[in-house]
Amino acid sequence: MSNTRQCAVLFADLRGSTALYLKLGNSEAATVVTHSLAMLGQIVARNGGRVIKTLGDGLMAVFRDPERAVESAASLQESLERSAVVPGGLPGRETAIKLKTAVAWGEIVELDNDCFGDAVNVAARILDLAGDNETLITGPLHRQLPTDLQSRFRSIDKLHLRGRKEPVAVLRMENRRFGDTVTTMHIELSGADMPEGIRLFNDETDRTYTSADMPLELGRSPQAGFCINDSRVSRTHARIESHSGHFYLSDQSYNGTHVQFDHDEQVLTLRRGTCTLHGTGSIYLGTTPNDPSAAKVRFEVLSYGDVDAT
Repeated sequence: MSNTRQCAVLFADLRGSTALYLKLGNSEAATVVTHSLAMLGQIVARNGGRVIKTLGDGLMAVFRDPERAVESAASLQESLERSAVVPGGLPGRETAIKLKTAVAWGEIVELDNDCFGDAVNVAARILDLAGDNETLITGPLHRQLPTDLQSRFRSIDKLHLRGRKEPVAVLRMENRRFGDTVTTMHIELSGADMPEGIRLFNDETDRTYTSADMPLELGRSPQAGFCINDSRVSRTHARIESHSGHFYLSDQSYNGTHVQFDHDEQVLTLRRGTCTLHGTGSIYLGTTPNDPSAAKVRFEVLSYGDVDAT
C-alpha cells in the first residue's frame, strides 16, 4: 500500500572517497566510508528522521518536521568534521572526506520501503549543485522554518534543474565564513577535486581568476578587480565569491545585474540577489540584454586543469 504525505527529503553525499580508496586501499577505505555512513544514520535518527536507503557513498532520509531536517543537516556537517574517521589516523595528513547535503520539502509517496515524488527529485538535483561542506535547501522548505532558522540561509536565486520546467528557489546555509573548512585528516587530492577557476572577458579585458583571487568586485571603480567603464555601471556593481569550488555572483548595484547562461533563453535578474555561475554565459551590468549597448561581461567557469591565471 502507498502512503502520500508532505515531508522533508534529505540527501547526503560523502565526497573524497575515491581519493581514500587510492590512498588507503579497498579494505581500509571501505571501513572509513561504512563508519561515516553509520554515524550519519545515527544523527538522522536522533533528529527524528528515517533513513530510507544508502546510495553508494551517501544516504536518503525523510523527516516529518522541516526544522528537525535542517538541524540534522547541520549536525551531519559538524559531526563529520569533528570525527577522526580514519582508524588509527594517518600522521601528518587530514581527511579528504567531506560532506554535501540537500533538503527539499514537498509531497512524497512511500511505496515498498522507498520514496518517490517531486521533493525526492528536487533534493537529488540540488545535491548535485552543492559544494563540499555545503547545505542547500529549497524555497518551500525555507518557508516552513521559524524566523531565527530562516536567517541562517542566503538565497542563490531560482535555478533551473534538469528534468524540471519551472525553476526552483535554492538557498545556502551560512554556517561558516566563505572558504572555511574544518577537517581532521589531509589526503592529497587529484586535480579534478580542486576548486575551479573562472574566466571573465569583454572587449577591453580578458582575465582568469581562481578561488585565491576571490572575492572579486566588478564595477566602474578603477580599484575594482574587473573594471567596466560605463556610466550605467555602479562603482561597485557586483561581487563574485568562491565557496567549495563554486562561484556565486551577487548584485550590489542600484540598476541591477542580469545573467544569461548560454543555450538558455531565460534571463536571471538580480537585484541585491545571488546566483551560482556555471558553464558559460553573459553578465549584463546596469541594463538588460535587450539593450544592444549594454555593458556585458562574458564568463566561463573552468575545471582545474583549464585554469591559467594571468
